[in-house]
Amino acid sequence: MTALQQAFETAAQQWRQLEESKTPVFFVGAATCGRAAGAIEVIERLKNEIKKRNLQAQVIEVGCLGPCSMEPILIVHKNGAPRLCYGNVDPERISAILDRYVAGNDPCPQWALGRMTQGRIDGIGDIADHPMFRAQVRHILKRCGLIDPENVHHYLANSGYRGFLKALELGRDGTFDEVRKSGLRGRGGAGFPTWRKWQLCRQTASDIKYLICNADEGDPGAFMNRSLIESDPHSVLEGMLIAAFSIGAGEGYIYCRAEYPLALHRLETAICQMRRLGLLGSNIQGSGFSFELHIKKGAGAFVCGEETALIASIEGRRGMPRPRPPFPAVSGLWEKPTIIQNVETLANLAMILDNGAGWFVRYGSASSKGTKTFALAGKINRTGLIEVPLGISLKDVIYDIGGGVGAGKKLKGVQTGGPSGGCIPADKLDLPVDYESLTASGSMMGSGGMIALDDDTCMVDIAKYFLSFTQAESCGKCPPCRIGTRAMLEILEKIASGRGAADDMDKLGTMAQTVRDASLCGLGQTAPNPVLTTLRYFGAEYEQHIQKRQCPAFVCAALVSYHIDAERCSGCTACVKACPVEAILGERKKPHKIDQSKCIHCGVCLDTCPEAYAAIYRSSGSLTRYEQRKSGESKS
Repeated sequence: MTALQQAFETAAQQWRQLEESKTPVFFVGAATCGRAAGAIEVIERLKNEIKKRNLQAQVIEVGCLGPCSMEPILIVHKNGAPRLCYGNVDPERISAILDRYVAGNDPCPQWALGRMTQGRIDGIGDIADHPMFRAQVRHILKRCGLIDPENVHHYLANSGYRGFLKALELGRDGTFDEVRKSGLRGRGGAGFPTWRKWQLCRQTASDIKYLICNADEGDPGAFMNRSLIESDPHSVLEGMLIAAFSIGAGEGYIYCRAEYPLALHRLETAICQMRRLGLLGSNIQGSGFSFELHIKKGAGAFVCGEETALIASIEGRRGMPRPRPPFPAVSGLWEKPTIIQNVETLANLAMILDNGAGWFVRYGSASSKGTKTFALAGKINRTGLIEVPLGISLKDVIYDIGGGVGAGKKLKGVQTGGPSGGCIPADKLDLPVDYESLTASGSMMGSGGMIALDDDTCMVDIAKYFLSFTQAESCGKCPPCRIGTRAMLEILEKIASGRGAADDMDKLGTMAQTVRDASLCGLGQTAPNPVLTTLRYFGAEYEQHIQKRQCPAFVCAALVSYHIDAERCSGCTACVKACPVEAILGERKKPHKIDQSKCIHCGVCLDTCPEAYAAIYRSSGSLTRYEQRKSGESKS
């Protein structure tokens, strides 16, 4: 019996024992998002409470289940009952759950998100019926938040490495044909058909070929790749085995930014486990296929997400793009044929091989097959990591899954694709989420960032934010990107500061098109997208900034001033104490005033004004807004 065969038997036994455990088992979401919300404190409290009660129980750290707004997340297995998932668990709630549910009969439904397994508990529905999960189709994320990512037996017990073994049965050509029939497109942004890239590499004669997993993920607001690696690293590594086997690569690299320490740790752990199981090295599983894996830590340069810059970084050179052709599939790493795939693209491969291409094409749209993960963020009620079939509408994602924007607010638009994407207005929410539709709208799929924008968002400011990011991250190699992004940013800063001129919009549009058409690499070519889409869909807001010197969202500091309503002010001095520049004048219990010559427009006074009074308001030109941020209520 091989080490892998023995591991499959051990895995089945371990998983069965876990499912049938007579003692309580606690699964705590301990990926980066969970840890940021306090998961480590929850684990420590849980272990202390278990010890104090002399309770026989297991505590297992799992990855990200998805609903980041509900972290920390705790799943409780109790003998004879379905597993229950609890959200927003803090150390204080641990004692209550142990006393009232684990030791008693009260399942604490007020904290429960739903049942994770079959069975009935009055007042608690299935997790699949929760609004955030109802419209999702979880294939890539099917194990995330449910298995210990550092225990390979958990992965093996849940279809792990079955896809790779099926690939060995089908052979290199059969594996390639199955991926071709699936219609899988690269999940890194452009959506290039995976099989076409593989075909080019397979047809290129070379004694050495390489495979690279691009786990750089530098988009602000994007965390899909990080979460998947932290929660289910073997799914990505199994995909690398399948891809390498089909294209004939003998060596692979995982390029992951050093800012992802937990993801790197779990990759290193998983690679060691693969080696012990005979899934790396020479003659893997007696197939004649040999493959080695290495991890390359990136320094966080956004441009290294571009494949030729990534290759340069691995080779020890400065991460800068080069002209193409030749494409990496023909001449890549050390001038050898190289396939570069996104994390999520690779994670799809094992499922395609295990279930068949026919299963994969049941989901998605005519031109975009399968599912896609998104990092849902911004001004939305339910943020988190989601997975939906391609072709779903933006409206369904924002409202059905994300729960819409906050009370009293209106959705203004959705930004997709990170700094390389664009802003889609709220009146186009029927747009299907697929490669062609998003590109036609002026945006793009990108790796999967999706940010909801409400009416407190200034579109000039949002364009300035993303352009400042891409300008700072430009490698500087080509003048259109190096000079053009700087020139565009200067115009945006000018408009946001109230110094905009009548022809600035035309200049901005012309520059954006030049940068798009003349830049060397994909990052420079897509950098103008936030500018072009905000000009296209929100031009009236630009005009308001330029012609009326108004920021309707009250965001651009130079166009906003703060004032105190004498009739509302109680003279409590809360704002006086908080003001960092001593711009607020007035005696205690008497109305105060703000010295506009000293005010730096930081908004601290507005944040500290007691909710009972809401005496501080903002003005932008002729626009005025009273607002109490603590209560979430505003009146314009």
